[in-house]
Amino acid sequence: MRYSVVAERLPGFLRRHVLYFEALIEREVGRFAAETQSGSFVLDAGAGESRHARHFAHARYIGIDLGIGDAAWNYRDLDAIGDLGALPLRDGSMDACLNIVTLEHVREPARVAAELARVLRPGGRMLFVVPHEWEVHQSPHDYYRYTRHGMRFLMESAGFEAIEIEAAGGYFRLLARRLLNGLQFFSGGVRWLGFLPAAMFLVPPAIILPWLDFLDRERNFTLGYVCRAQKPGRP
Repeated sequence: MRYSVVAERLPGFLRRHVLYFEALIEREVGRFAAETQSGSFVLDAGAGESRHARHFAHARYIGIDLGIGDAAWNYRDLDAIGDLGALPLRDGSMDACLNIVTLEHVREPARVAAELARVLRPGGRMLFVVPHEWEVHQSPHDYYRYTRHGMRFLMESAGFEAIEIEAAGGYFRLLARRLLNGLQFFSGGVRWLGFLPAAMFLVPPAIILPWLDFLDRERNFTLGYVCRAQKPGRP
């Protein structure tokens, strides 16, 4: 059992408070979807289990993934199994694209960013969410972490403009998440005996610390980044 499984059993407010990055992703994807016109073609590049499809019931949602990230996942709802660095789509065929905590899993992120720019129509919108400080996951397909400067460089190099980058919290939210990560060491075999004492020690400060996040104004310590951009030109 992971800390996220425990957190999912918490009341909604506390769950969003503890799993801040996941809650921020849901908010931003929902916002992105709300700004997408009915009937638009939307590419979810790295869709995984197509969890974000529900936000785009009003649009033509297309999910593409290489399908190797997590052996336990169900990829059957994907529209295509494919390499994000060589998308099976025509130039300018998408009205909007999203790439959610996937760019760390591709070997050539600049190539993927360029492909996403290629398939977007002029004026099309792009949403990236990337990790900055995060544990190794979906091993061995986990290659990179990103700074705000690295993401700006990638997006500018791919030709995007109107770039906005928002940090996913600051030092205290990051510290709270790392405390919760500690629960992962108390799962399996006799280690379960230490789970409850560890939870009693780690969870209270993990709940309190995020309220201090306003003290970190620079956000150099952060879980990740939400990056919005647009392809130059008019539709």
